[in-house]
Amino acid sequence: MHSSGNDYVYLDTIGGPALPEDVDVPALAVELSDRHFGVGGDGLIILDRRPSGRLGMRMFNADGSEGEMCGNGMRCLGAYAWRQGYVSDRRFEVETLAGIIIPEIAAEASPLTPDLLVTVDMGPPREVRPLSLEVEAHGPAGGVYQGTYVSMGNPHFVIVVPDVAQVKLEVVGPVLETHPAFPNRTNVEFVQVLAPDRLRLRIWERGSGVTLGSGTGSSASLVAAATADLVRRRVTVTADGGELVAEWTQAGTVLVTGLAVEIFRTVYGRPLPLLDRSARRVSR
Repeated sequence: MHSSGNDYVYLDTIGGPALPEDVDVPALAVELSDRHFGVGGDGLIILDRRPSGRLGMRMFNADGSEGEMCGNGMRCLGAYAWRQGYVSDRRFEVETLAGIIIPEIAAEASPLTPDLLVTVDMGPPREVRPLSLEVEAHGPAGGVYQGTYVSMGNPHFVIVVPDVAQVKLEVVGPVLETHPAFPNRTNVEFVQVLAPDRLRLRIWERGSGVTLGSGTGSSASLVAAATADLVRRRVTVTADGGELVAEWTQAGTVLVTGLAVEIFRTVYGRPLPLLDRSARRVSR
């Protein structure tokens, strides 16, 4: 499934079999995310049922690292769970490493397609602060970057620039992601203000590289730009893969609305990568 081009492989352990305990899940995420030798995607998202009765979501980036949450991933997970009948209310809670996140099925986009318009309540930003980073590197990545650190349950470094098309994202992104200021690495967003109600966004996602969209990245970019009085509190965010609508409500939470699109379903037939008995990853 994808939302604004931010695509993930979804593993349903409610309607399908549970993962065996000896499966190396990070290695499986790397394998499935490979666009040539696997299924292809920005990562792997696992849907499960928690002891509380709520749905649960685990998300792994394309490099196998586990992330706290993904807004676009949550939108697709919510649409899938609704379609499968795993929830009865259009608004429901999902447990993640970032806490409880609430998707809401807004409306059917069209009776002719399975796409759903889904709003995700990201909750309030956990932390917002200006940040200046010096990068000691030769070439286009070197220099001082003035931006805003925003935590939406996962970390973001948001930098407002005059023209995002001029950013060498493949060069600058990995340098900022792994900067010593971020011991757990960070997502990076370059943002251009097009109008008081419109942002243009390019994204370097922690563990996945350049991505076409990001729900938490759109949220963080809105918070950073609105804090600087550059935009209103409700904007359309245009990323490389499409548009989302983000709103920073007066109550303090951030709502992000966009399409959740199912591409295909399949049964994966490759042998699963396994842990050895000491829980260390091994090659098959």
